[in-house]
Amino acid sequence: MKITSLPRLIANATLIVAFVAPGLTLHAQVPAVSTLRNTPNDVERDDPRVAQVIDRAENHFKKGKLNLADNRREQARDEFDKAVDSLLESGLDVRANPRLRDYYLQLVERVYREEVPLQQTQPQNVLAGGAQIALASTPVDTTTTQASPQVGFREQKFEPSPLDELSKLVLTQQEQQVSDEDVAKLENEINSLDFKFTSNQLIQQFLNYYQGRGRSTMESGLRRSGQYTTMARKIFREEGVPEDIVWLGQVESAWRPTARSWAAASGLWQFIPGTGSRFGLRQTAWVDERNSFEKATRASARYLKWLANRYNGNWELALGAYNTGEGNIDRAISRAGSSNFWAVYPYIAQETRNYVPNILATILIAKNPEKYGFANVQRMSPLAYDVVRVPTTTSLQLIASLTDSSVDYLRSINPELRRDVTPRGESYDVRVPPGRAKQFVALVKRIPMDRRDVGARVISVGQGEDLAAVAARTGTSVAQLQEMNGGTEIKAGDKLIMPTGNVRLSSYNRTRGNVPAVTGSSLKTVAAKAGDTIASLSARYGASPDEVAKLNGVAVGTQLESGRLIRIPQSPNAAPARPSRRR
Repeated sequence: MKITSLPRLIANATLIVAFVAPGLTLHAQVPAVSTLRNTPNDVERDDPRVAQVIDRAENHFKKGKLNLADNRREQARDEFDKAVDSLLESGLDVRANPRLRDYYLQLVERVYREEVPLQQTQPQNVLAGGAQIALASTPVDTTTTQASPQVGFREQKFEPSPLDELSKLVLTQQEQQVSDEDVAKLENEINSLDFKFTSNQLIQQFLNYYQGRGRSTMESGLRRSGQYTTMARKIFREEGVPEDIVWLGQVESAWRPTARSWAAASGLWQFIPGTGSRFGLRQTAWVDERNSFEKATRASARYLKWLANRYNGNWELALGAYNTGEGNIDRAISRAGSSNFWAVYPYIAQETRNYVPNILATILIAKNPEKYGFANVQRMSPLAYDVVRVPTTTSLQLIASLTDSSVDYLRSINPELRRDVTPRGESYDVRVPPGRAKQFVALVKRIPMDRRDVGARVISVGQGEDLAAVAARTGTSVAQLQEMNGGTEIKAGDKLIMPTGNVRLSSYNRTRGNVPAVTGSSLKTVAAKAGDTIASLSARYGASPDEVAKLNGVAVGTQLESGRLIRIPQSPNAAPARPSRRR
């Protein structure tokens, strides 16, 4: 559901202004270090990029005004959001760069002036200094009030649910060509499953569909299923639900945790808000547990078991009720005078008519892919991650820095988080890359509680750097580094806690001996092969595994999907890639 621009802009600008004063004294904090005297600071180096980012934001703003003039308000809000997001997601430090900061505050005010006539309420507080913004921006933890996001918060992104297309699917005459012999052959496969259902020609028709024009849909779902089915089978088994019914996730979401339907159903198991709440899934301004891997899977298993008990173990009716609601199935049973799914079939909605035989066909294919021509589909590896408990309102940007990952990667394995920060007022379990939990715990202890929302980052020490050199390239002071890191002895590769009120933190490697400095790098995009990992690709192309992992938001040891495009940084003096022996 789209969040309007104004509340987000108001809160974003509040925090920007809060950091203006430290940014104004930035240059006075940079000590003179002879070895780095000719190294441009980050603000100077980023100046060409600043112009590009401002141009991109301005184009979105102009499109927003044109949409507004045409009374296309939702499209206008989208463009205004993109204008602001293009600044916040540019990788530049908006607070530290004077030109970017000034443009941001002006943009906030311009968008405010454009959108104020569209708002139901006016902001009650005005801050002098150019931008009209609310002084109080504490989000409200409720499902009915849209809270004001802060800097770095992004709206949760969704993908279309396959259920929307399924509801409109019309089988072709060729797909409907099914003989009695075809239906009879299904019996043997049905008997191999861990629950009972009745063979029907519609199941064979959907088998025909997936072997033809629906092949790509089935293939992509089978590939992604590898990430979740191990977890889902375990939970279904614990809840007493037949394990083969986990393939409900294939039809519901094609195994996309951020799938969303026209009816506001969301997640792997497509809970609507009311049913999600009924089975314990929180939906607040901070989290939507319908998008959680484990919690939503357990809620789905419990709902399915409740439905099966309601219909005396008839899983066809239970699956139908999962889609259309038990009330509609109850009425169909009453009209048909029978508790047999195929008897009530004429009395249910078209979407549910497609839904149940579709799931049954999907289960048969998933259980025996070789028979139906899907033997070559390589399923992705199960998701691997550690879980760490973090205190209230901890920034994902900070967690990414502490675990050598990225915000995008953390969002992909924590899809229930609606913002780039953990919930206010509670400790929260966050998934992080596998093997990084101990590193995170060791580093986060060194960060004061009041800096864990947006007030700290982590960088790596470069070759030959001391504290003075790090301070010079990051725009902080040696005293600040010592205060936040508790010592003066550092070596290459060490992690240092940094205040983010300064310039954007970037990596820097000093040259050693007579080795020429690397003056730049380019990105090479390569397609992963079956069995590749970030580690193996990095070795093949002479790149740092950690850099490649962070650049692509994938853990070093994760097995990559065949054909996935991976970006590899290539330095001018990088070793050439080893030739492949494959033909």
